[in-house]
Amino acid sequence: MSLKKDIENGESKNIEFKIELPSSNILAKTVIAFSNTGGGKLIIGISDKGEIIGLKESVDIFELQDKIASIVYETCYPNILPDIYTTTINGAVLLVIEIFRGNLLPYYLKHQGKNDGVYIRVGATNRKASYENIIDLERQRFNKGFDQEINKSILFENLDISAISKRFKNIGKDFDQTVMKNLKLIYEENGKIYPTNGLLILLGMFEHVIIKCSRFKGVTMDVFLDRKEYKNDLFTQLENAENFIKNHISLSSEIKGLQRQDKYEIPIQAIREALVNAVIHRDYSNFGRDVKIGIYDDMVNIVSPGGFPSTITHEDILEGRSEIRNKVIARVFKELNYIEQWGSGIRRIKSSCKKVGLLEPEIIEKGDFVDVSLYRGLLNINSKNGDFSELNEQESKIIDLLNTGDGKIKTKDVKNILNVEERRAREVLKGLVDREFIIKKGKGPSTFYELK
Repeated sequence: MSLKKDIENGESKNIEFKIELPSSNILAKTVIAFSNTGGGKLIIGISDKGEIIGLKESVDIFELQDKIASIVYETCYPNILPDIYTTTINGAVLLVIEIFRGNLLPYYLKHQGKNDGVYIRVGATNRKASYENIIDLERQRFNKGFDQEINKSILFENLDISAISKRFKNIGKDFDQTVMKNLKLIYEENGKIYPTNGLLILLGMFEHVIIKCSRFKGVTMDVFLDRKEYKNDLFTQLENAENFIKNHISLSSEIKGLQRQDKYEIPIQAIREALVNAVIHRDYSNFGRDVKIGIYDDMVNIVSPGGFPSTITHEDILEGRSEIRNKVIARVFKELNYIEQWGSGIRRIKSSCKKVGLLEPEIIEKGDFVDVSLYRGLLNINSKNGDFSELNEQESKIIDLLNTGDGKIKTKDVKNILNVEERRAREVLKGLVDREFIIKKGKGPSTFYELK
């Protein structure tokens, strides 16, 4: 992706803007956070809103580069080697400090030490790493996940593994100790067999291995209509969660030949893929979080703890790049045919929904979790013929405002009118643009929308 495109997309996990060089402490924290996460670029000469200002003419570029290199060398440990260069966009000179993900994790501020000086990138901000974050960075240094660690708090012989062995048996596969060792579900040490965290997760033996499902009234979380919590083994949790969703979305039927075929408003394939992704890719080292499913009038929302793996961006996900956080769990799911092909799940979710006329699902990294929105209701709208009859409630409000107001609307207006988060406001506007009800004009902060 070009630097200009990076700037247009705004600050993110791997992009940060500053009008001028920040203090030594702020610069060091950003450099460390990028090194500990997925790398990134700190671009000097741009406002927080993405306006290209450029460096002042009086700035000595070479002196500034030397100063940055000295700050990084003196304040960060282990040593970080940034790539510092200038570029010109729209006649403005920008200074880019590019940091690559390090292989000596974790990186930290020298004067604070490893316990207090580690920073990570969460969304578009630098966050002080918790003890659990530091432990996870040390695992990443050796390419080892939480689910691969041996858990000596319980002996394998005391576990009931029937919930998993039955599923292997149902597809004609063995599940003896040899298979379990090969799948890294158990390890033998000094004549004793211990489970890995991966096996305990699959059996649902940690308190945070749980899926919480809720059906809300309307499009907000104000009023509950139904809610359930599912524990047990991970596979049973998935089945229960799928059934909960099915019970709260619309089902239609049609007769083909002599048979009746039932069809849910959201393709079951998309629901299953989203659920499987949520449990395979979530961060199980965070004991304070669980998977949450919210069903609203306009969407099914699935929230999974843990952002995208450090080196993965949203664009990488859409292009099919796959990086597995939980290798033990993923390997078992692959053996049981829950996974067809690595990196293909997101494409199947999107294509199956678009095929039946739904708004394209939204899959975003939001802070330290991944948020998936599967939108409900068939579109079947032809705006070119002036047919506004099947607009949903949110879309109708936008069209009404454009008809009765000054003919222009911005994202922040939609956010306030619909009482939704900015991501949802943008998605509703994008849906209306894609179907040619409205057109988008302007760029950056000046973007607005008009009726077509």
